[in-house]
Amino acid sequence: MDSALLKAPAPVGSAPLGKREQTKVQNRCMIMEAARQVFAELGFGATTVRDIIRATPLASGTFYNYFKSKEEVFQAIRDEAALNIRPRLREERVKARTIEEFITGTFHTFFEFVISDEANFHAIRRNTDTIRVRMDTPEVIAGFEELREDLEKAIAKGVFPPVDADYLMAAIVGVAFEVADRMIHREVPDPAGAAVFATALFMGGVRTLPHSTLPEQGAGTA
Repeated sequence: MDSALLKAPAPVGSAPLGKREQTKVQNRCMIMEAARQVFAELGFGATTVRDIIRATPLASGTFYNYFKSKEEVFQAIRDEAALNIRPRLREERVKARTIEEFITGTFHTFFEFVISDEANFHAIRRNTDTIRVRMDTPEVIAGFEELREDLEKAIAKGVFPPVDADYLMAAIVGVAFEVADRMIHREVPDPAGAAVFATALFMGGVRTLPHSTLPEQGAGTA
């Protein structure tokens, strides 16, 4: 197990964690790391809480001090990944001055992150049906909202033409995850090449989008 996962430095300016608090953080990290490995190997559907516990040196009852179910562990894994990547993605998008910079920065940063955190990505993507019903974790949703907000700001600044930011956000997310999934299964994963492909795809598509795809004011409201 990666020892770095068991280190939990206290936030800057705060008092160091006591021994009991450190043990709690270490146990939680240990359970999440075991769950990543088991989910990646067996898939979410086939995994049981017992499988996760067996992959740790912890007593069976310890698991339930931190998580109520395998679903809660899965959500924690997704949220942790989202928290790690969101600041990097936003930084790239905020400094973009053109459509290509915005799109390339988003895809390349995401693909590089997937390569650096491949085990986590495998754990999340191992079961397609699971992914379709578990896209509602708080940090993941917040990440999607940040992308939509950044698109709206880019449209307002004239970086993008006035297209539907909500649809465009959904398209970017879908392509990012699907291309990343194919990329990491190649003999030599190439995040730069994947980003070039995805960017070219979007650059051609955005230019042909009708500006009338903007949602009407008040659409969808009673």
